[in-house]
Formats: sequence, C-alpha cells, structure tokens
Amino acid sequence: MDGGSSTRGHPAQCWAARLAIAAGVASVALLLGFAGVKSFGLLALGVAGLALAAAGGWWALTRRGLARVLALALAVAAPAAVIALYVAAGLLWVALASLAVWAVAVSAGWTALRADTVSPAPVEHAVPPPKRPFLIMNPRSGGGKVGRFGLREKAEALGAGLVLLDPEHPQDVAALARDAVASGADLLGVAGGDGTQALVAGVAAEHGIPFVVIPAGTRNHFALDLGLDRDDPARSLDALTDGVELHVDLGRIGERVFVNNASFGAYAVVVQSPAYRDDKIHTILRMLPDVLTHQTGPRLNVRAVGVAVDAPQGVLVSNNPYRVGDRAGLGRRQRLDGGFLGLLSVKVDSAAQAVELLGGGRAPGLTTTTAVEVVVDADGSAIPVGIDGEALTLPAPVRCTVWPGALRVRVPRVRPGVPRARPRLDWRRLGQLALSR
Repeated sequence: MDGGSSTRGHPAQCWAARLAIAAGVASVALLLGFAGVKSFGLLALGVAGLALAAAGGWWALTRRGLARVLALALAVAAPAAVIALYVAAGLLWVALASLAVWAVAVSAGWTALRADTVSPAPVEHAVPPPKRPFLIMNPRSGGGKVGRFGLREKAEALGAGLVLLDPEHPQDVAALARDAVASGADLLGVAGGDGTQALVAGVAAEHGIPFVVIPAGTRNHFALDLGLDRDDPARSLDALTDGVELHVDLGRIGERVFVNNASFGAYAVVVQSPAYRDDKIHTILRMLPDVLTHQTGPRLNVRAVGVAVDAPQGVLVSNNPYRVGDRAGLGRRQRLDGGFLGLLSVKVDSAAQAVELLGGGRAPGLTTTTAVEVVVDADGSAIPVGIDGEALTLPAPVRCTVWPGALRVRVPRVRPGVPRARPRLDWRRLGQLALSR
C-alpha cells in the first residue's frame, strides 16, 4: 500500500529523499563531468557486455561439446572485455565511482520510501497450550539438526509425544500423524524438511488441529516465511508453551497439499532422472540442451484466469506469490494468508529472448500473476512435478488450487518475524518528499 496520497513525510524520511536525489544527480554529473560524451559510450558498452554474457549463457545451456565451451568463453569474455576497454580509456574509476554514488542514491531512496510501505501483519489468535502435542522428527534432516539442537530431549521435557523416524526403514509420516490424531493428539508438528512438513500439515488441516513447524531441514522456506528462527530450531518449541496461532493458506494438487510450491518444466524433468541423485552437475549439463529446446520432456501449456502460456521451460506455482520485483526478497513471500496462488513462468526459445530477461518483469518471456486456480497441461499423459522438493509424476492435466486459511499454525509469541518488503523506487514520490517541509 502506497502512502503517496500525502506529499508530506517525517523529517528523517524527507532528508533521506533529499540524499537520494542529490546522490542520483551526483552520479550522473560524475559521468558527464569526467567522461563527457564518452559517458554514453560507457553505458552502451556495459549494456552490450551484459547482453553478450546473457546470450552466451543461453547458448552454453542449450549446446554441447565445443559449442558449449565457446559459449561459456563468450559469457566470461564479454564483461571482461568491457572492463578492459574501461581501463584502456582511463575511465574505469569513473564508472566505479558513479556506480558507488548511484548505490547510495538507491539505498537512501529505499530508506525514504520504506515508511510509505505498509506490510499487512498476520492476524494472531490467542490460544491455550496444547494438552497432547505429537511431533515427528527426522534425525538426518538438515545434517542432523534434531540431535545437534537436542530437539528430542527438549520436546519430551515439555510433555510432547514424538516419533523419531528411522532412516533405514522409511515410514509413512501422514499415516503416523493420522494415528496420533486418532489416539487423541490435539497438535501435530514436524522437525524436518519442507516435504515432510507439507505431508503432516495436510493431516493437521484435514482434522482442523494446529500444526507446529520446527525448522530442522536444510532450507525450510516455509519456516522462513512464517518468520521463525531457522538458525535455532529449538526456539520453535516455545510455541508449545507460549504460542499464538496464525491461519495460513495451503496449495493443493488433487488430495495432496504443498506449503511452498510446485515446479514444472526443465527442473522437474531433470530431477526425475535416476542419474541425478548420484551426479547432479553432469546430469543437468547432459539433459538441459534437450529439455530447454523441447526435444525431451513434455511440452507444457499453462492456464489461469486471463493468462495462457504455451511451451514454457519453467513453471512455478506457489502457495501465495513470491516477491519478484524486489531482488533482495527473491524466494520469499510477504504473506501466507492472501488466498491466492502465485504463478511464475519462463519461456525462452532464443538467445535474444534470454537477453530480454535482463529487463526483469518487463521481459515478454516472463509471466507473473496470481490466481485461485492454475491448470498445467501437456502433450503427453503424465507430467513430472516437484512438490515442495519431492519429485513426482502426475497424470495430465494437473490442477493446482488454493485452500484459504486451511492450516492453523502455532508459532512462538516472540519470533524474528518476516522482513518488510523493499519498496519500489518511485522518483516522483522522492521528489515530493524532498520538497516537503
């Protein structure tokens, strides 16, 4: 939400806006003052170097053998040649100084506009502590975080029932959770990765009981977007004694739920390969040329309200949208209770289209939107899909829907929280703030 309806700001905000505009002007003046008309050549060279590097990267991904080697050489040599030309012209220091001053302008601009950005805080519900919590812990997850942080002992000291999974004998965690509910558990929780979290969260939502996320996995993106402390997973156990409840959405594919996302396309095809687990890098390099050029794998078709994308190489359907305009916040969701799926698809069929991706959200091959339903179809009978990191093959078409407010998540009352999204750099608004008293 933008607070630009009022041109006034508080003093610190106004001074930050003045610094942003002054630094922006200084950055341009530095280029013009020391490089003169050469400054336009500097900018053109920089853009050309980036374009050649992007084109070289695309050719490297879609070629093999000598062609791949030459493409990689181009991707590395293009920016190196630009720097060499700057040095030869004695203008490298000008370019670096101008970039440094521009970085100050951008940073000050974000600081000034942050007060205009209102991030909706999740609604917290006061709840009594659970009487019979039940936790499932994966001792191998996250390199052994369960043992390293003493999660089992701390949970048992709080009176929680638990099952420690046996890595040598795989168990059906959803069945374990259902058995626990049948035996009277009034809260479910998982210490493990997002794939296990999703399976048990689905059972908790199905029975309408709360769920605790203990980030003992490798990445734990769900915990990140809930504002939990991923560096110390034991802090999540505070939710059993001093917790509040958040009602968040879940994504659905048939009867299966996902807490983060479902991915389709090149990545999903590659990870299905039996060789991927033993040799990831070589498997990716071997398979990508055929997958990206539609010689292998399904040719996808994606539909949502107002959107249709034919033959994208990558599709990500997420439980609430990821930030895409904020590079610092890529891979994060500002909220989990918006009632929408996020859709991100990428379609690149040539080096020129790869270069266009440098334009970010304005690139024709990049589609981003929100929807309550996304349908992914293919030219075959089955579609590889990665659901919260787990590789599956599902019958086509695959229908993704949102399940609003389905999951009651119990979180500690005191927790790090979700950082505020970085505001869009609005120079007109900065001008208003700079001139206000």
